[in-house]
Amino acid sequence: MGHDAPFLGRGWSFPPVFNAADASLSMVAGVENIAQSLNLLLATLRGSRALLPDFGSNLNQFVFRRSDAQTLEELAEAARFILLHGEPRIVVEAVTPQASPDGSLMQLAITYRVTQTNTRHNHVYPFAALEGSNLAPPPQVGGS
Repeated sequence: MGHDAPFLGRGWSFPPVFNAADASLSMVAGVENIAQSLNLLLATLRGSRALLPDFGSNLNQFVFRRSDAQTLEELAEAARFILLHGEPRIVVEAVTPQASPDGSLMQLAITYRVTQTNTRHNHVYPFAALEGSNLAPPPQVGGS
């Protein structure tokens, strides 16, 4: 249903990709356009776009918090609010937060319905990944 539903929107792919053969810009449409818009909406820092100061989210405030049940629920509630006000083409049915066992990755599993077509879709947004998680532990100081 990607290109056969132009009423769902059509725009540049994100990140922008140019075709080497004819230097044209890759475009996305339909449900794929909505999925890329969800990623863009959740990943953009609110206030970072001068011409659209209300676009984006403040999910960055959760990056250095512990991935416990309270943080996961607050993250899911913030994402629900952002999607409710930022993506009018969908109705959010559920936002389920998930954390990896070591706490290095949090994901939001978003179940939504496209309002124009009444079709259900799932989207997984990887929220936070800790860099350098496979580093050796620091040497112990002091003797025994």
